[in-house]
Amino acid sequence: MRNDEWLFERMNQIWDLLFNDSPKKNIVKARFKGRWKNKFGHIRELKDGSTEIIVNGHFKHEEVPDFILDLTIAHEIVHYIHGFNSPYPKRFKYPHQGNIVNRELKKRGFGHLIKKEKPWVKNDWPKILTYLSSLK
Repeated sequence: MRNDEWLFERMNQIWDLLFNDSPKKNIVKARFKGRWKNKFGHIRELKDGSTEIIVNGHFKHEEVPDFILDLTIAHEIVHYIHGFNSPYPKRFKYPHQGNIVNRELKKRGFGHLIKKEKPWVKNDWPKILTYLSSLK
C-alpha cells in the first residue's frame, strides 16, 4: 500500500520532470486524506505559509492505477503554479476557468492520461469503490 512518504516522493518526481520551469516558492507537502467518491484531491495553504496537496485516501490502494495518482498530483501542481494556494500570483479568477487546468496538463504531456481518465472513472472507479468499502 502507498503511504504519505511515497506520495511526497511521487509529487517531487513529477514536479522535477514536468514542472521544472515552475519552482516551488514555499514548502509543498503532500499527503493522503479523506475517502471521497467524487473528489480526487485538492490544494490548500496552511497557517505556516506552506502548501499542502491532498490526495484521496482511497488512492493509497494499489487497485487505483498510478496514472490516476500522477494526473491528480499534476492537476494540483497546476493549481499551485496558477497561483491558487501558493505564493505565485493568481493568473485566473477561478481555478478551472476556461478549461485552463486540462490545457496546462496537455501542454506538459498529460494529454494521453486525460483521455484514459474519463473511461476509468466511468467503468473502473465505481467497482474499486465497492471493493474498498467491503474491506472495512
